Amino acid sequence: MRVSRLPLMLARLQQFTTLGGTLLAVLWALLAWRMGSPAWGWAGLLVVLGGYAGVLALEFTLVHVVGHGGDPTPPARPVDLVRAWWGEVRAAPRAFCWRQPFRSRRWPDHLPADAAGRRGVLLVHGFVCNRGLWNPWLQRLAARGVPVVAVNLEPVFGSIDDYIGIIEQGMSKLQVCTGLAPIVVAHSMGGLALRRWWCEQQDDARVHHVLTLGTPHQGTWLARFALTRNARQMRRASPWLLALSAREPPGRAARFTCFYSHCDNIVFPPATATLHGADNHHLPGVAHVQMADRPEPWATLQRLLQEPPVRR
Repeated sequence: MRVSRLPLMLARLQQFTTLGGTLLAVLWALLAWRMGSPAWGWAGLLVVLGGYAGVLALEFTLVHVVGHGGDPTPPARPVDLVRAWWGEVRAAPRAFCWRQPFRSRRWPDHLPADAAGRRGVLLVHGFVCNRGLWNPWLQRLAARGVPVVAVNLEPVFGSIDDYIGIIEQGMSKLQVCTGLAPIVVAHSMGGLALRRWWCEQQDDARVHHVLTLGTPHQGTWLARFALTRNARQMRRASPWLLALSAREPPGRAARFTCFYSHCDNIVFPPATATLHGADNHHLPGVAHVQMADRPEPWATLQRLLQEPPVRR
């Protein structure tokens, strides 16, 4: 029973914060209006509803001040960071205040009966997210007849090791349905969960290709402030990450396409979201959550889906 409750628990938590913040803003505005101070009402409304924009601004400030170091990626200009901040101000509420809390079940997995021989796609979300993050992808893939499964990683604040069985279930569904190894698209921590699952597999050919979007393959500076177990595992040079890399066979990174950005407000320095030997693609001026809505990963997925099945 615990497994079935957890995605609902995360959705309800985000419902509570979204509705609670909106109610607080409305009450503040009404109180100020009744007291004859409409200016304070508007100010309070902006503070309550737009406070997250200030938090994001702090993250982008950290990217600018401490996030680059000796990274080989070209440093972000202030105009790049401002553009990425504005993109994330719009993208984050869509994910955390709408898709995930209220629409996570809007688009179910698509496993058509006639899918044999058609390449499927597994979608894996990141930290403090659920499958609702992928709603636009689920809708478009289903409309194209592409078999697709989106998982919920749980427990939400457990170890990344706990997600092995969940990814195995998603992979097995697609392989049974299509008869082919699927393509995996993973955002943020989801890429680490996929790598951890893959370490348990004797057959490397169970995965056709992996696209990662802002995955902290080499950890992230920001995780030094982490409190939860899975977030601590994403610290730079953490024992968990070092053990994961030690278990991976040589050459596996060539099956990865890694999208990263010098304006990623969660995973930085930028090159920590790359893998040596992978096909690494820089997305200039793109923030962390915003990366899941970019056209470049979608275009790469479409190209991979058009490749004919190859016997490995």
